[in-house]
Amino acid sequence: MAMNNPLAAVLSHIQNCERVGRTETIVRPGSKIVKNVLDILNNERMIGETELLEDKRGNSLKVYLIGKINKCGVISPRFSVKKDSFERFEKQYLPAEDFGVIIVLTSQGMMTHKQAKEKGIGGRLLAYCY
Repeated sequence: MAMNNPLAAVLSHIQNCERVGRTETIVRPGSKIVKNVLDILNNERMIGETELLEDKRGNSLKVYLIGKINKCGVISPRFSVKKDSFERFEKQYLPAEDFGVIIVLTSQGMMTHKQAKEKGIGGRLLAYCY
C-alpha cells in the first residue's frame, strides 16, 4: 500500500477508531511529525497518552483515545499563513470560535494556532482537530 501522506492516514485512523468507540489504537508509521501532532493533541486534551512501540519497520505509536475528537484531518496544500490572518482559516476549518485547534508548523516548531497568535508568528498550516 502506497502511503502518500502518513499524517493524513494516522488522523483518519484515529477518527475512525473514535467513531466506533475504541479506547486505544496503534498507528503506523511513528514519524517525528506524527509524534509531534499527537503530543499537541494530548496537550489540548483531545487524546490520551501516546507510547512509542519500537520495531524494525519504522516504529508504531500506541494512542489512548478518550472520546473527545469529532473531526480531524490534514490541511492540504499546506497553506502559508501570516501572523494576523489566522481568522480566515479558523472560519474555514473549525466549526466555532475557540472550538478546536489548527496545528501550525512555524520557525519555532510545531504549535497550535492560538500559541502562534500569542507569539505573533506565522507559518504553514498542517492539520486541524475539534
